Amino acid sequence: MTSPSARRPPSPEDVITQQVDTAGLLPVQRGPRPGQPPPVRQVGRAKRAAPLAAPAVAALALGLWGIGRHDSMWRDESVSYQAAHRSLGELWGLLGHIDAVHGLYYLLLHAVFAVWDGGPTALRLPSVLASALAAAGVGAIGTRLAGRRAGTLAGLVFALLPATQQYAQEGRSYALVTAGVTWATYFFLRAVADPRARRWTAYALTLGLACWLHEFAALALAAHGMTLAGLQVPRRIWCSWAVAATCLAAGLLPLMLTSAGQADEQLGWLGRPSLSMWLQFLAVAATGVLLCRLLVCAGGPGAMAMTRLSLPLLIAPAGLLMTISLVKPWYVDRYVLYGLTGLALPAGALLAHAIRRRHRLAPAARLLAAGLLATAAVAVLLPWSLMVREPDSRKDDVVAVARAVEKTAHNGDGVLFMPARRREWLLAFPRIYDRLDDLALAKSPAASRTLQGTELPADEIRRRILAADRIIALTDPPDQPLDAFPQEKVKRQILKRYYEPCEHTRVLGAQIVVYARPGHCTP
Repeated sequence: MTSPSARRPPSPEDVITQQVDTAGLLPVQRGPRPGQPPPVRQVGRAKRAAPLAAPAVAALALGLWGIGRHDSMWRDESVSYQAAHRSLGELWGLLGHIDAVHGLYYLLLHAVFAVWDGGPTALRLPSVLASALAAAGVGAIGTRLAGRRAGTLAGLVFALLPATQQYAQEGRSYALVTAGVTWATYFFLRAVADPRARRWTAYALTLGLACWLHEFAALALAAHGMTLAGLQVPRRIWCSWAVAATCLAAGLLPLMLTSAGQADEQLGWLGRPSLSMWLQFLAVAATGVLLCRLLVCAGGPGAMAMTRLSLPLLIAPAGLLMTISLVKPWYVDRYVLYGLTGLALPAGALLAHAIRRRHRLAPAARLLAAGLLATAAVAVLLPWSLMVREPDSRKDDVVAVARAVEKTAHNGDGVLFMPARRREWLLAFPRIYDRLDDLALAKSPAASRTLQGTELPADEIRRRILAADRIIALTDPPDQPLDAFPQEKVKRQILKRYYEPCEHTRVLGAQIVVYARPGHCTP
């Protein structure tokens, strides 16, 4: 006799779950549905935790390895360091003028330094922890789509990527944004498979947090929309996603309005994407397409769902930002770093599939294949891993600049920053900067609510330069373009006409030149 529960017609929830399950978005290893007996075989806690724990531990270890980068710090990190050390009032004034897009990150660093002012290590520690959280998120997504082994391997691949290692050791927000987008993507999958309000709320809140850390995280919405289109989900899920996206946009509106007014000053240094940038983007996209194609051909579990999620996440944010940058130059690859999740997921799933098929090879062949794969991975990844921990991996090194100035400067020497934004090279070192007379400075960064302070008019700069006997000029390398502002022109003209160079020191991304009146250079 058939039970009443067996005769019960399917509810709308069951229909949606069945449709999404067909797309492969429910976890590969699921628990029993309501009314079904639990499986006899239970998975241990350690095995369930491995897809999250193993990648997180690997990313944490890699992030802590060489975190000091040989006691170096580049200019963007110096900006983070200086902003985080301002008082809350000064920081609020800064964000109203510029850098609102990084405001939440600066507040986080301010709290970190209030607890422990550990210099560059404390500056980078949030990024290290965020990279571990992101790797765990990749493991969680991979597990849900293709099983625990695929999730574990995808998380490990993500942790090993050179870009992940680089930004895990950088005092900027990009690793935190990646963690936020990755976990928002996981909650997105959960919500699509089980469209309850609390799941969509978790998705909107997590992605909203990532957007407040850097608003270009909102481009992940385009990737998620493309995933929904590929899955051909019911209208109810589209509506739920649209509501979540609308709520996210409403919560992000104050930041968008504020940063829009700062965009010209914030991103004015950027140019349109170069040919090399386009080629790099196409190479990464082609690699992702190839991995997904191989995965689908191999027929691994969750292959189609993995493809429908990974490719939009890898291609859409970067592609959209590069296309926008043809009109408004806003593209920098680190702004969409989170797209690399879409590369790690199919790579991990393919590795898992290869391990599952290992029984087709003889034991000697398995050993040889494993050895060759390990050797290739080490040969490719180890040089990159070492390189991103060297000072030369960044544009400049403010610590090296400060040390060179300290060796050269006499108390009371004049100092010129050419261009003015290079004042950031010394602002993190007040014991050195305060010994010098900043000849062009009108208002300090804190007083002017800016990052590098404001400068005097060109005529006043001319007068102050001519009153100095010895001047230290901090300039970009010779191959860099020269600013055409009147203040910058007058600095170059007066130094060339009335002074002669006495000492010239080159450091990474900068040069320090000591000028004196003709005939007055001293050893």
